[in-house]
Amino acid sequence: MDLKKLLLTNKVDPAPLFKPELNRENTLFMDFSTSNTEMKSVDFSNEASMNRFVFSKIKKADKTYGYGGYLEDRELYKRSAVFDIAGGKSRSIHLGIDVWTQAEKPIYCPLDGKVHSFKNNISYGNYGPTIILSHKLGKQVFYTLYGHLSKESLNGLYPGKTIEKGNILAYVGDSKVNGEWPPHLHFQVITDMKDYDGDYPGVCSKEEIKTYQELCPDPIAFFPMIKQ
Repeated sequence: MDLKKLLLTNKVDPAPLFKPELNRENTLFMDFSTSNTEMKSVDFSNEASMNRFVFSKIKKADKTYGYGGYLEDRELYKRSAVFDIAGGKSRSIHLGIDVWTQAEKPIYCPLDGKVHSFKNNISYGNYGPTIILSHKLGKQVFYTLYGHLSKESLNGLYPGKTIEKGNILAYVGDSKVNGEWPPHLHFQVITDMKDYDGDYPGVCSKEEIKTYQELCPDPIAFFPMIKQ
């Protein structure tokens, strides 16, 4: 699914996920890939160490947000058994975009949608509170996932609840509730939910990249002011 083409064909401009909107002036691209030698100095098992690394870089660059991660091969997932798979292998390819910012920052709904499902995925390294919305543009149905939210973000939700474009959807969670990560939003687009409910793989193995590229297209269309 070509998200940019779908939005253009249906003459839809997504509302910004955050205010102010992410742009080249207020956003720092952050590289968490295995090819970044700077990662060797970070203790991924220690949330406080990761938090210092993320927010010191954002502060030093005088930015509001850190951003990036789609299809990035990340060693940091070795911190949690959530990403282990059979045969001694692990999942390491990130399938969404991360926006690193302060806890409790509001997240706005980018398109009219309905609540597909929601869940508090509480295990270490997992999403924590998670919301999945369904959207329909023309004949195309697709889904957006919002992970690492505050617990309060799940209050009042029910499957089928309408969420209007531009309204507050949720809030960024802190490390006490978000799987013990530095505060950030994991944002992911999904074309087929299969049998998942309130959860969906946000990381795949290297062997699964082609499959998940089709299932989880690049969300960059929701960040039009970002140019890499």
